[in-house]
Amino acid sequence: MTIDRRPRHRKTPAGFTLAEAMLAMVILSMAAAGVLLPAVSGASVQAEGLHRTLGAILANDAIERIVSTPFDEIVANLDDYSTTEAQGQLKDASGTIFTDSMYENFSRRVTCAWDPNQDFFIVVTVQVSYMGQELVNVKRLISK
Repeated sequence: MTIDRRPRHRKTPAGFTLAEAMLAMVILSMAAAGVLLPAVSGASVQAEGLHRTLGAILANDAIERIVSTPFDEIVANLDDYSTTEAQGQLKDASGTIFTDSMYENFSRRVTCAWDPNQDFFIVVTVQVSYMGQELVNVKRLISK
């Protein structure tokens, strides 16, 4: 009898080993993070830009409301124009509170400074904040 020294056919199991599956998951998660992280940070930058734009619009609205008033009337009612509007209580030019939800986290403070010794100008400062953090600070000089 002769001994056959050829290797016999062995059946190899089909599928992946646990180590191969884990390595594939690590590679896929790294690829997904590389795609998703820039998109998430881009969205937060876009949201901040939107808040700053709305803050600038709100500041301009407050200044335009004061500028459209005669100078002597502003001086006579200086305390009426120096106001603080709490978060979610901003008013438009007609005095109506903004009801749109995009304005609900904004607050605005308007100050008018007038020096009686130099009675030919008023300094108007508008500070707009979003969730307590100051976004916009605008100053405007109004003269007779």
